[in-house]
Amino acid sequence: MTEPLLRTEGLVKRYGGLLATDNVSIDVRPGEIHALIGPNGAGKTTLIHQLTGVVAPDSGAIHFAGRDVTRLPTHARVRLGLGRSFQITSVLREFTALENVALAVQGHAGHSFRFLADARRDESLRGPARRLLEEVGLGERADTLAASLSHGEQRQLEIAMALAGDPRLLLLDEPMAGMGAEESQRLIGFLQALKQNHAMLLIEHDMDAVFQLADRITVLVYGRAIASGTPDQIRANPDVRQAYLGEEAP
Repeated sequence: MTEPLLRTEGLVKRYGGLLATDNVSIDVRPGEIHALIGPNGAGKTTLIHQLTGVVAPDSGAIHFAGRDVTRLPTHARVRLGLGRSFQITSVLREFTALENVALAVQGHAGHSFRFLADARRDESLRGPARRLLEEVGLGERADTLAASLSHGEQRQLEIAMALAGDPRLLLLDEPMAGMGAEESQRLIGFLQALKQNHAMLLIEHDMDAVFQLADRITVLVYGRAIASGTPDQIRANPDVRQAYLGEEAP
């Protein structure tokens, strides 16, 4: 079996009397989409914060790309190949799509002290930015202001910005949020193509999208992973059906 790209062992995080993550062990393998689902307050965001280094676990370990990264800061994890998109779109709306990605390329290249003028003129930034826009299907929208892009296109732009660091693993936090059915289907097709080169850990409330995209699914309830398996295994799991999918167990 392929060695996991990301592996957690017994992650625990407490906030006073609240056990936000309760001995959570999951893994993500190269080339797969692993979905993380659960009701609001299940601990999904706390888990992502631990994976990215925003929050330190009280106990447990995080291994990424063959290294123990449990105590590494966020920027060190990014250098190892961990990328993230956020629940709320974080593009710069007053800049063009190309400028947004060029600035991301600039930041990952270690030149964050430079200014937007460099991103507008420097072909060493604009060239890679154009290629990333082509990769996410926004090549023809390069000169469009981010504010004028549809919600789905802004999501694609944000993923292009995350790809500027050439991540081995993408953490995607509710990429379908706020989308209509047509935009969601376009993004699903895009993510299916993207996984040829990038593993993904996907947090998503849209169950249709999850069951279309995921190779494996882990279900969190009250901070604990109550089930993990293929989509068919999760659909058939009576604990999951009762606790999260809203069905009575037989």
